[in-house]
Amino acid sequence: MNSIPAKDLTKEAPSSPRIRVGGYVILARALDKGRAAIAGTSGEYHFDCPLDQFLFGFKGVTGTEISTLLEAGNSDEEVASWIDAHGTPKTEEEKVAWSDGVEASRPFDHPDKKDWFVGVCAEAGIDPAASTLFDYLEADDQLSFAQ
Repeated sequence: MNSIPAKDLTKEAPSSPRIRVGGYVILARALDKGRAAIAGTSGEYHFDCPLDQFLFGFKGVTGTEISTLLEAGNSDEEVASWIDAHGTPKTEEEKVAWSDGVEASRPFDHPDKKDWFVGVCAEAGIDPAASTLFDYLEADDQLSFAQ
């Protein structure tokens, strides 16, 4: 097991939520934020936030369990394997369908999220009607580290 160095999220953004580790969207980003939280370099990013919890809830695992794995130095792939083996069993097809659905999620289309999404998209300079949640997160990350 190799210890993975934490990103300094005060200087660079975490991984895109689109990057799939073990077939799961969000996981690479969550692991970057978790390692940064442990190292004290998370800046304005939060591990075990509602986005991370969406993945953890899908699999029936907790942020505390994932943090323990990160503290032990587990790699992204080792954490993904652990997630596969724990919590609620999911087939590869279920993982793909869930990840594809989350990646395509458009808060603009949900009445209870639309106003929030319009507001944050305006701050990020993107069109909420044509954007996914992941589009927003990537645009927000770019704004945070624009020179």
